[in-house]
Amino acid sequence: MTRSLAVSLNALSLYAVALVLAAAFAAQLLLHELPCPLCLLQRIQFAVLAVGPILNIRFGPRPSHYALSLLAAAAGFAFSTRQVLLHITPGDAGFGTALFGYHYYTWALVGFEPDREPAVAPPAYAAVAVWLVIGLTALNVASTLAECGFGACAENPVVYELLKRGV
Repeated sequence: MTRSLAVSLNALSLYAVALVLAAAFAAQLLLHELPCPLCLLQRIQFAVLAVGPILNIRFGPRPSHYALSLLAAAAGFAFSTRQVLLHITPGDAGFGTALFGYHYYTWALVGFEPDREPAVAPPAYAAVAVWLVIGLTALNVASTLAECGFGACAENPVVYELLKRGV
């Protein structure tokens, strides 16, 4: 695989991660749905998943970079599977609003599945993809701090703890 093709594929994967993080953040802000602790763990795993492609763009493709992303995907798969199993019983409405009939954690389960082949993106978009994921991750970290404060996150959050206290 040529360096430019590797950069293109890694940039495209970063755009996919950015889309997932942006959708989750939009649901939080626009629909006023605070993420539960399992949702936060899934967001973290998507952010960690992006580290491999970022390293590949910066230093070139290496097996260790892909291994890091695979470990993040395996952990994210486990977290999202756990949440799907929590809400799989008949009559359970699930947690949060559904998108195209599925909740965020179900989409996360699909997103963490292995054997996804991305299409080719132009190499010029690689830097934008990197900074987009970094920015969305920073926004998610800030909103998580506002939601949970400096303690454990609530199981079913309804307010931003840090803003409630006026800190």
